[in-house]
Amino acid sequence: MKSFAILAAVCSSAAAFAPQSAPAGASTQLNAEMSESVPFLTYPKGLKGYVGDVGLDPLNFSEYFDMKWLRESELKHSRAAMLATVGFVVQEFITIPGYIHVDDSNLGPTSVGVSAMLQIVFGMGFLEWKTNNGNITMENMFEDPERVPGNLGFDPLGYGKKMSAEEMEVMQLKELNNGRLAMLAIGGMIHHNWVTGDPLF
Repeated sequence: MKSFAILAAVCSSAAAFAPQSAPAGASTQLNAEMSESVPFLTYPKGLKGYVGDVGLDPLNFSEYFDMKWLRESELKHSRAAMLATVGFVVQEFITIPGYIHVDDSNLGPTSVGVSAMLQIVFGMGFLEWKTNNGNITMENMFEDPERVPGNLGFDPLGYGKKMSAEEMEVMQLKELNNGRLAMLAIGGMIHHNWVTGDPLF
């Protein structure tokens, strides 16, 4: 009995050093393309082909949502944030006639009242509905496969018609990068003003 226990212990310790077969999918994981921006994560396939793609999708949104819808959302928030950062600064120096000047930009909505804020809500709601022909849900916004996210056909000076595809991609990347920066900037500006109560300038 004692010799059997010794033999079992020797065999089990030897088995620990024996090569084991790799689990299914291990070779695929080792050969997977890694993200450019987060090198320890695999490259999210849903981002491929989109302007501004650096492989940053740590929560895998592109795997669960329509990428066209995500890009449309990013562009809309970017454009709103770029306008907001400019407006946040301008309102410290310019006051619309008929309204009181406030240094604390977060008090702006209370100074103009509910009616002005509702004009923005309903005005932007109508614009959203109109630009999407009434299709405002994720399921039906991109029923038309030719529809390009963020392209509302607004080009009054005709710059887009004069650009090559490469030049247009450069401009789209500039808009996206500036928009991403503006989203971070307006968040910082609002919270600075909220925490300190002081104007930016």
